[in-house]
Amino acid sequence: MNVQPQIVPVADPEARLRRFVFVLLSDFTMLCFACALESLRIANRMAGRRLYTWALAGEGGEAVACSNGTVFKVDMDLGDVGRDDTLMVCGGLDVQAATTRTVVAWLRREARRGVTVAGLCTAAHTLAKAGLLDGRRATIHWENADSFAEAFPEVELTKSVFVVDGNRITTAGGTASIDLMLKLIADDHGEELANAVADQLIYSSIRTDQDTQRLSIPTRIGVRHPKLSRVIQVMEGAIEDPISPATLARDAGLSTRQLERLFRRYLDRSPKRYYMELRLGKARNLLMQTDMSVINVALACGFTSPSHFSKCYRAHYGTTPYRERGSQGARLSV
Repeated sequence: MNVQPQIVPVADPEARLRRFVFVLLSDFTMLCFACALESLRIANRMAGRRLYTWALAGEGGEAVACSNGTVFKVDMDLGDVGRDDTLMVCGGLDVQAATTRTVVAWLRREARRGVTVAGLCTAAHTLAKAGLLDGRRATIHWENADSFAEAFPEVELTKSVFVVDGNRITTAGGTASIDLMLKLIADDHGEELANAVADQLIYSSIRTDQDTQRLSIPTRIGVRHPKLSRVIQVMEGAIEDPISPATLARDAGLSTRQLERLFRRYLDRSPKRYYMELRLGKARNLLMQTDMSVINVALACGFTSPSHFSKCYRAHYGTTPYRERGSQGARLSV
């Protein structure tokens, strides 16, 4: 059944076509790519005319497989693009390997020409590797935030679902591409068209760059207790320099014993144990996603003694940090 949509008038009927060039890195994530591309297609449909065009590019001009195994035929190699084009670099699994010298050199050249460059999902790593995010705000999938922050301290990393900093754009991956594209569509052609696209996507809760990626702490832990949530938030923000249970309790307006009971009741573990698990979780991310030495990983996660770190790691994960590093698979993966 071919249903004709109700045409939405655009803010500027004389607006010219805007072209997006999607640069597909090896093992890119299909979800972030599809969300972005479909938003453009639907915008054209709801406007009743072509507002956007797009092309697929890849290194060598050859077909590119995404992380679920689907292979895409690209339209072009990494050649010159128009100054008014927007490059959308799509990352995914093992983005370090996909960020080749050829890709980095090409991105630097296009950036010097003033082209707008966006990194979807883990492609923020590619942009940062090319130096395109130095001194800028950016975001990346929360799972990769720890390793990204260690690798690129010159980038102001945020927890936002997307960030637009001048002509540099980054998204957190997944459906965050929809939120970004809705903003770009609204900027180009008005809120009415962006809202119509969201309706077509059955996307009822549009996020802005002020929204953060992860579920709230109460939702994640399944408990709505303000003081417990506040303590966990402080713990998550102080991994490198852990805070004592006594200080955490005092700052939350609790006694140490009350804090202990609170964690035991709702999380079935002590505050010290919960904090240790947070630190070990970050350590595992760094081991799997970076080339940092085990000693530096230990220090970044609040362990002053490598032997103590190794002992705690083995007790929790059943293997040593050194073996974990040796058996790592895909890095910087989502």
